[in-house]
Amino acid sequence: MGDVFKEQIVKKKETAADTAKRIGLILAVFVIFFVVLLTPARTFVAIIVAAAAFGAYYLMSFLKVEYEYVFTNGELDIDIIYNRSRRKRLFSSHVNKFEIMAHVEDMNHAGSFNGAQVTHNYSSGQVGPDTYAFLISKDGKIQKIIIEPNEKMMKAISGSISRSKLHLKK
Repeated sequence: MGDVFKEQIVKKKETAADTAKRIGLILAVFVIFFVVLLTPARTFVAIIVAAAAFGAYYLMSFLKVEYEYVFTNGELDIDIIYNRSRRKRLFSSHVNKFEIMAHVEDMNHAGSFNGAQVTHNYSSGQVGPDTYAFLISKDGKIQKIIIEPNEKMMKAISGSISRSKLHLKK
């Protein structure tokens, strides 16, 4: 049997909280501008306002989020990508270490999912037909990981995980 390699990008949907953060950062720059403008030491106004504007731009870049799922021969890696430029590994494990994997709204497994000590949402943020969760024991805690794999990714995962652990939505 050949190697299995699948990758998928999931863009996080912008929430009202993200919009509020953007507006707050822009307002903060204006407040800093007017406060600095009213001070007697106006020589550094341009430098301070430019630094505040750059800081706001830098912080806003963390609001554009995508998740990349990479599945290679049973190993699932999840990275976060900020502003399509900065990447950080969030999760890596072999799928045979999953205790259970089911749709997030699967009532048959809600008790198991509610027992998780830590929850990480690496999906678009909106529950849909492809939104799944799995439980894994990592760092001494039971973690619930929420992902949004497409059909090709689910097919690859289902080929590497025990049928008793995987519960596909019907």
